[in-house]
Amino acid sequence: MVWRALQVGLLCLALVPVSALAQPQPGGAPQVPSSDSEIRLSFAPVVTRTAPAVVNVYALKSVQRTNPVMDDPFFRRFFGGGPGLGGPERVQRSLGSGVVVDASGFVVTNHHVVAGADQIRIALSDRREFDADVVLSDQRTDLAVLKIKADSSARFATVEIGNSDRLAVGDLVLAIGDPFGVGQTVTQGIISALARTQVGISDYQFFIQTDAAINPGNSGGALVDMSGHLVGINTAIFSRSGGSHGIGFAIPANMVRVVVESAKAGSKSVRRPWLGARFQRVTPDLAEGLGLARPTGVLVQTVAKASPAEKAGIRVGDLITAVDGQTVDDPESLNYRLATQPMGETVDLAVNRRGRDTVVRIALTPAPETTPRDDIVLRGRSPFAGITAANLSPAVAEELRIDAEGAATVVVDVADGSPASASGFRPGDIIVEVNGARIATTRELDTATRGSARAWRVTVTRGGRTITAILGG
Repeated sequence: MVWRALQVGLLCLALVPVSALAQPQPGGAPQVPSSDSEIRLSFAPVVTRTAPAVVNVYALKSVQRTNPVMDDPFFRRFFGGGPGLGGPERVQRSLGSGVVVDASGFVVTNHHVVAGADQIRIALSDRREFDADVVLSDQRTDLAVLKIKADSSARFATVEIGNSDRLAVGDLVLAIGDPFGVGQTVTQGIISALARTQVGISDYQFFIQTDAAINPGNSGGALVDMSGHLVGINTAIFSRSGGSHGIGFAIPANMVRVVVESAKAGSKSVRRPWLGARFQRVTPDLAEGLGLARPTGVLVQTVAKASPAEKAGIRVGDLITAVDGQTVDDPESLNYRLATQPMGETVDLAVNRRGRDTVVRIALTPAPETTPRDDIVLRGRSPFAGITAANLSPAVAEELRIDAEGAATVVVDVADGSPASASGFRPGDIIVEVNGARIATTRELDTATRGSARAWRVTVTRGGRTITAILGG
């Protein structure tokens, strides 16, 4: 495989000073530049400082061509989806961008750029290329941290992670990446909006919106401010054509910092605080019922026993309006504010309780594993074969992003191409009953699914709904 990074000259935009354009002359005419130095003002110094730290990320994944005949359940039943029925393997390539955030070679990019990759290649702006390993990939934030495979003495250009909370709507920013694979490109725009929470890109929705042109291939690239600090990782665009329409979204740098620090500490996952409470958005109708002047804050729906929320004195019906002085207007912004705080510390929650304002201090701790996971993989010839199941606990529920409590057994993984996959099982399914036997532990599930049967009656809970099905033996 021959790797080639296309390199083009960086775009440096001449810019008339904003102050000059904003000040009208007598009579209302706009003011023109008054000197050569004003005409020459440029973003070039910021680009020169930051662009060497922005890299191309090439991800390769081998996938097997599927036989269309095997999409028919009738043929799968007789042929069993065995080996040799699929087509030959092909290599699937994806191209994205990344940012070097540590001189030793740590690179942050998007999870979706490298998800499932068998091989990852990094191309620097100076055309050097290196293999890279995934150190941590976090689907919930759509962020991944890679490590360049190079000599331990090697040092790489970096960009410093800034404080995204200091951004304001209207601030100038630059987006740097490799759109459409044409080579490193710089685009300029402003911060169009902050705290976008209804985008639907990842679990932690709290995005920076910008009109700096972002296109396919920019994913994982840098959004930098005029001080040359990384303020976001470009992630997605709103587009009806696939090209930029001036609505791009970036993950804030404060979330990026949490994921990078977890990776550099050697963690394979990101530990997040758990309050043990569920929250509800305040709608205009609900605000009117609560006697609020406008919809604001998040309403506490439930509080788990012995949880940090209960220990701190949080009650059902409380209205949380701020975290350490930062206003929260929906559950997404609350989750973001908590997730970007150091684990093990405490935060102050501003709470309105029956019209009275108070402050509640709460400890940030991870979800506990109150019941041992006791992971088990189901094997054999039953329709359950291929399931990896675990005993339910707050930690497992948080991992799977489900709302569930009590003694139960939950599906944490389903092997591709397995009988369980063909039967329709999904991660997050809580298996309640198998052929009349109630299931509370993984050992009970293992016992209930052994042996053979002409038919299996199974009851599961999925997304709050109870489903009963008959599966063939």
